[in-house]
Amino acid sequence: MRLPFRRSLTCAVALLAWGLVPAQAQSLLQLYDSAQHYDAATQSAQAQAQASQARADQARAGLLPQLGLQAGAQRSWSDVNVAGNSSSRSFNVLNGSLVGSQPLYRPANRISWDQGKMQAELAQVQLAGTEQDLIVRLSQAYFDVLAADDSLRFVRALKAAVAEQLEFAKRNFEVGNATITDSREAQARFDLATAQEIAAENDLRVKKLALDQLVGQIGTQPRPLAEPIVLPLPQPDSVQAWVDLATAQHPAVIQSRMALDIARLETEKAKAGHLPTVDLQASVGQSRYPDGNPSVSAAPGARYRSTNAGIGVVLNWPLFAGYAIENRVRETLALQDKARADLDNIERTVSQATRAAFFGVQSGLGQVKALEAAEQSSLTALQANQLGYQVGVRINIDVLNAQSQLFQTRRDLARARYDVLVGLLRLKQASGSLDYTDLLPINRMLMP
Repeated sequence: MRLPFRRSLTCAVALLAWGLVPAQAQSLLQLYDSAQHYDAATQSAQAQAQASQARADQARAGLLPQLGLQAGAQRSWSDVNVAGNSSSRSFNVLNGSLVGSQPLYRPANRISWDQGKMQAELAQVQLAGTEQDLIVRLSQAYFDVLAADDSLRFVRALKAAVAEQLEFAKRNFEVGNATITDSREAQARFDLATAQEIAAENDLRVKKLALDQLVGQIGTQPRPLAEPIVLPLPQPDSVQAWVDLATAQHPAVIQSRMALDIARLETEKAKAGHLPTVDLQASVGQSRYPDGNPSVSAAPGARYRSTNAGIGVVLNWPLFAGYAIENRVRETLALQDKARADLDNIERTVSQATRAAFFGVQSGLGQVKALEAAEQSSLTALQANQLGYQVGVRINIDVLNAQSQLFQTRRDLARARYDVLVGLLRLKQASGSLDYTDLLPINRMLMP
């Protein structure tokens, strides 16, 4: 009896192609747009950036004019005794004044404004870092779904191939060309493939739920990679170039540098506690006595009104504050040293992470090339074992092992390709150069 290995391979290829492009499939850019408007971390960072800008505007208020309106009404009683003659009366007093001031020299307020502007810029840098993290998280979830879908399809293709081998072993046993052992081995491998299929189905379900939660949609269907797959290479192809880029523009490094600058400004503000402040102050007010003013010689009960206005410069120079200013300076200097140490630590961490990301991509590219060669070798080995089983020089378990090796290699190859694509994004994130335009070349690799 001729071994129908052509039929087995045709069935496997058909199963691999089955469901390759689901209906209503979304591209990576489409899901990124959804995630950007739904992701809680991104929304939080955007709100923080708005709050930091508002805080900076609050700090600027310390350099702008201040204007206030004051008004009051009171009931007063007066009892006067002069040379044994006493008089008592009660009267109403209405007061109103407009008071304004303009800081002329307040160094601490100007430093606070500079700090507020830097805090607003810092929040924008944090937002950029959050957006970069969203790109990586979305891409990882996207390719996790594709990898889980590939695993399920490979397991189903393996199961179909094992089923073919099981039927062939049964027919050979019936005609006396094989022992019962071949059928039992094929049955055991078929049962194992069934268990793997159940696990793969559950893994795909979980990965899809994770992607749905990230983008705020239900039933997302990522578009798979189109064949042939040509993976991009990291540019530049130098680890030191990537490290230099990371230490120059990584969001965490920029944040630490800005934190150090803010700490330096805090020290200057603490030292400004010894300096004088100069304000321009002006006021205009009016007092009314509807029932008369007893302190003014006038007819009893005559209405009285007085208007006062003034303008001047006020100097305030602290001379001694119980060593509070000196201790505050010491505190800010220590915090400045802490910020400098934090910056050193961040630069080293980012440098190490960038090197690891670069070498991870290089290793992944090498692994993909090796697995591509292994796939071809495994296919050749499967065909040889099937032919050897037909002529009697190979046993059934050899064919089953060759089938398992082929489909496992294909699964590992698909996973390695996805890891390289995500690794390239992680490398750009580590260098601080990642933005949504880096998704465009990957999006063009997807099936239309």
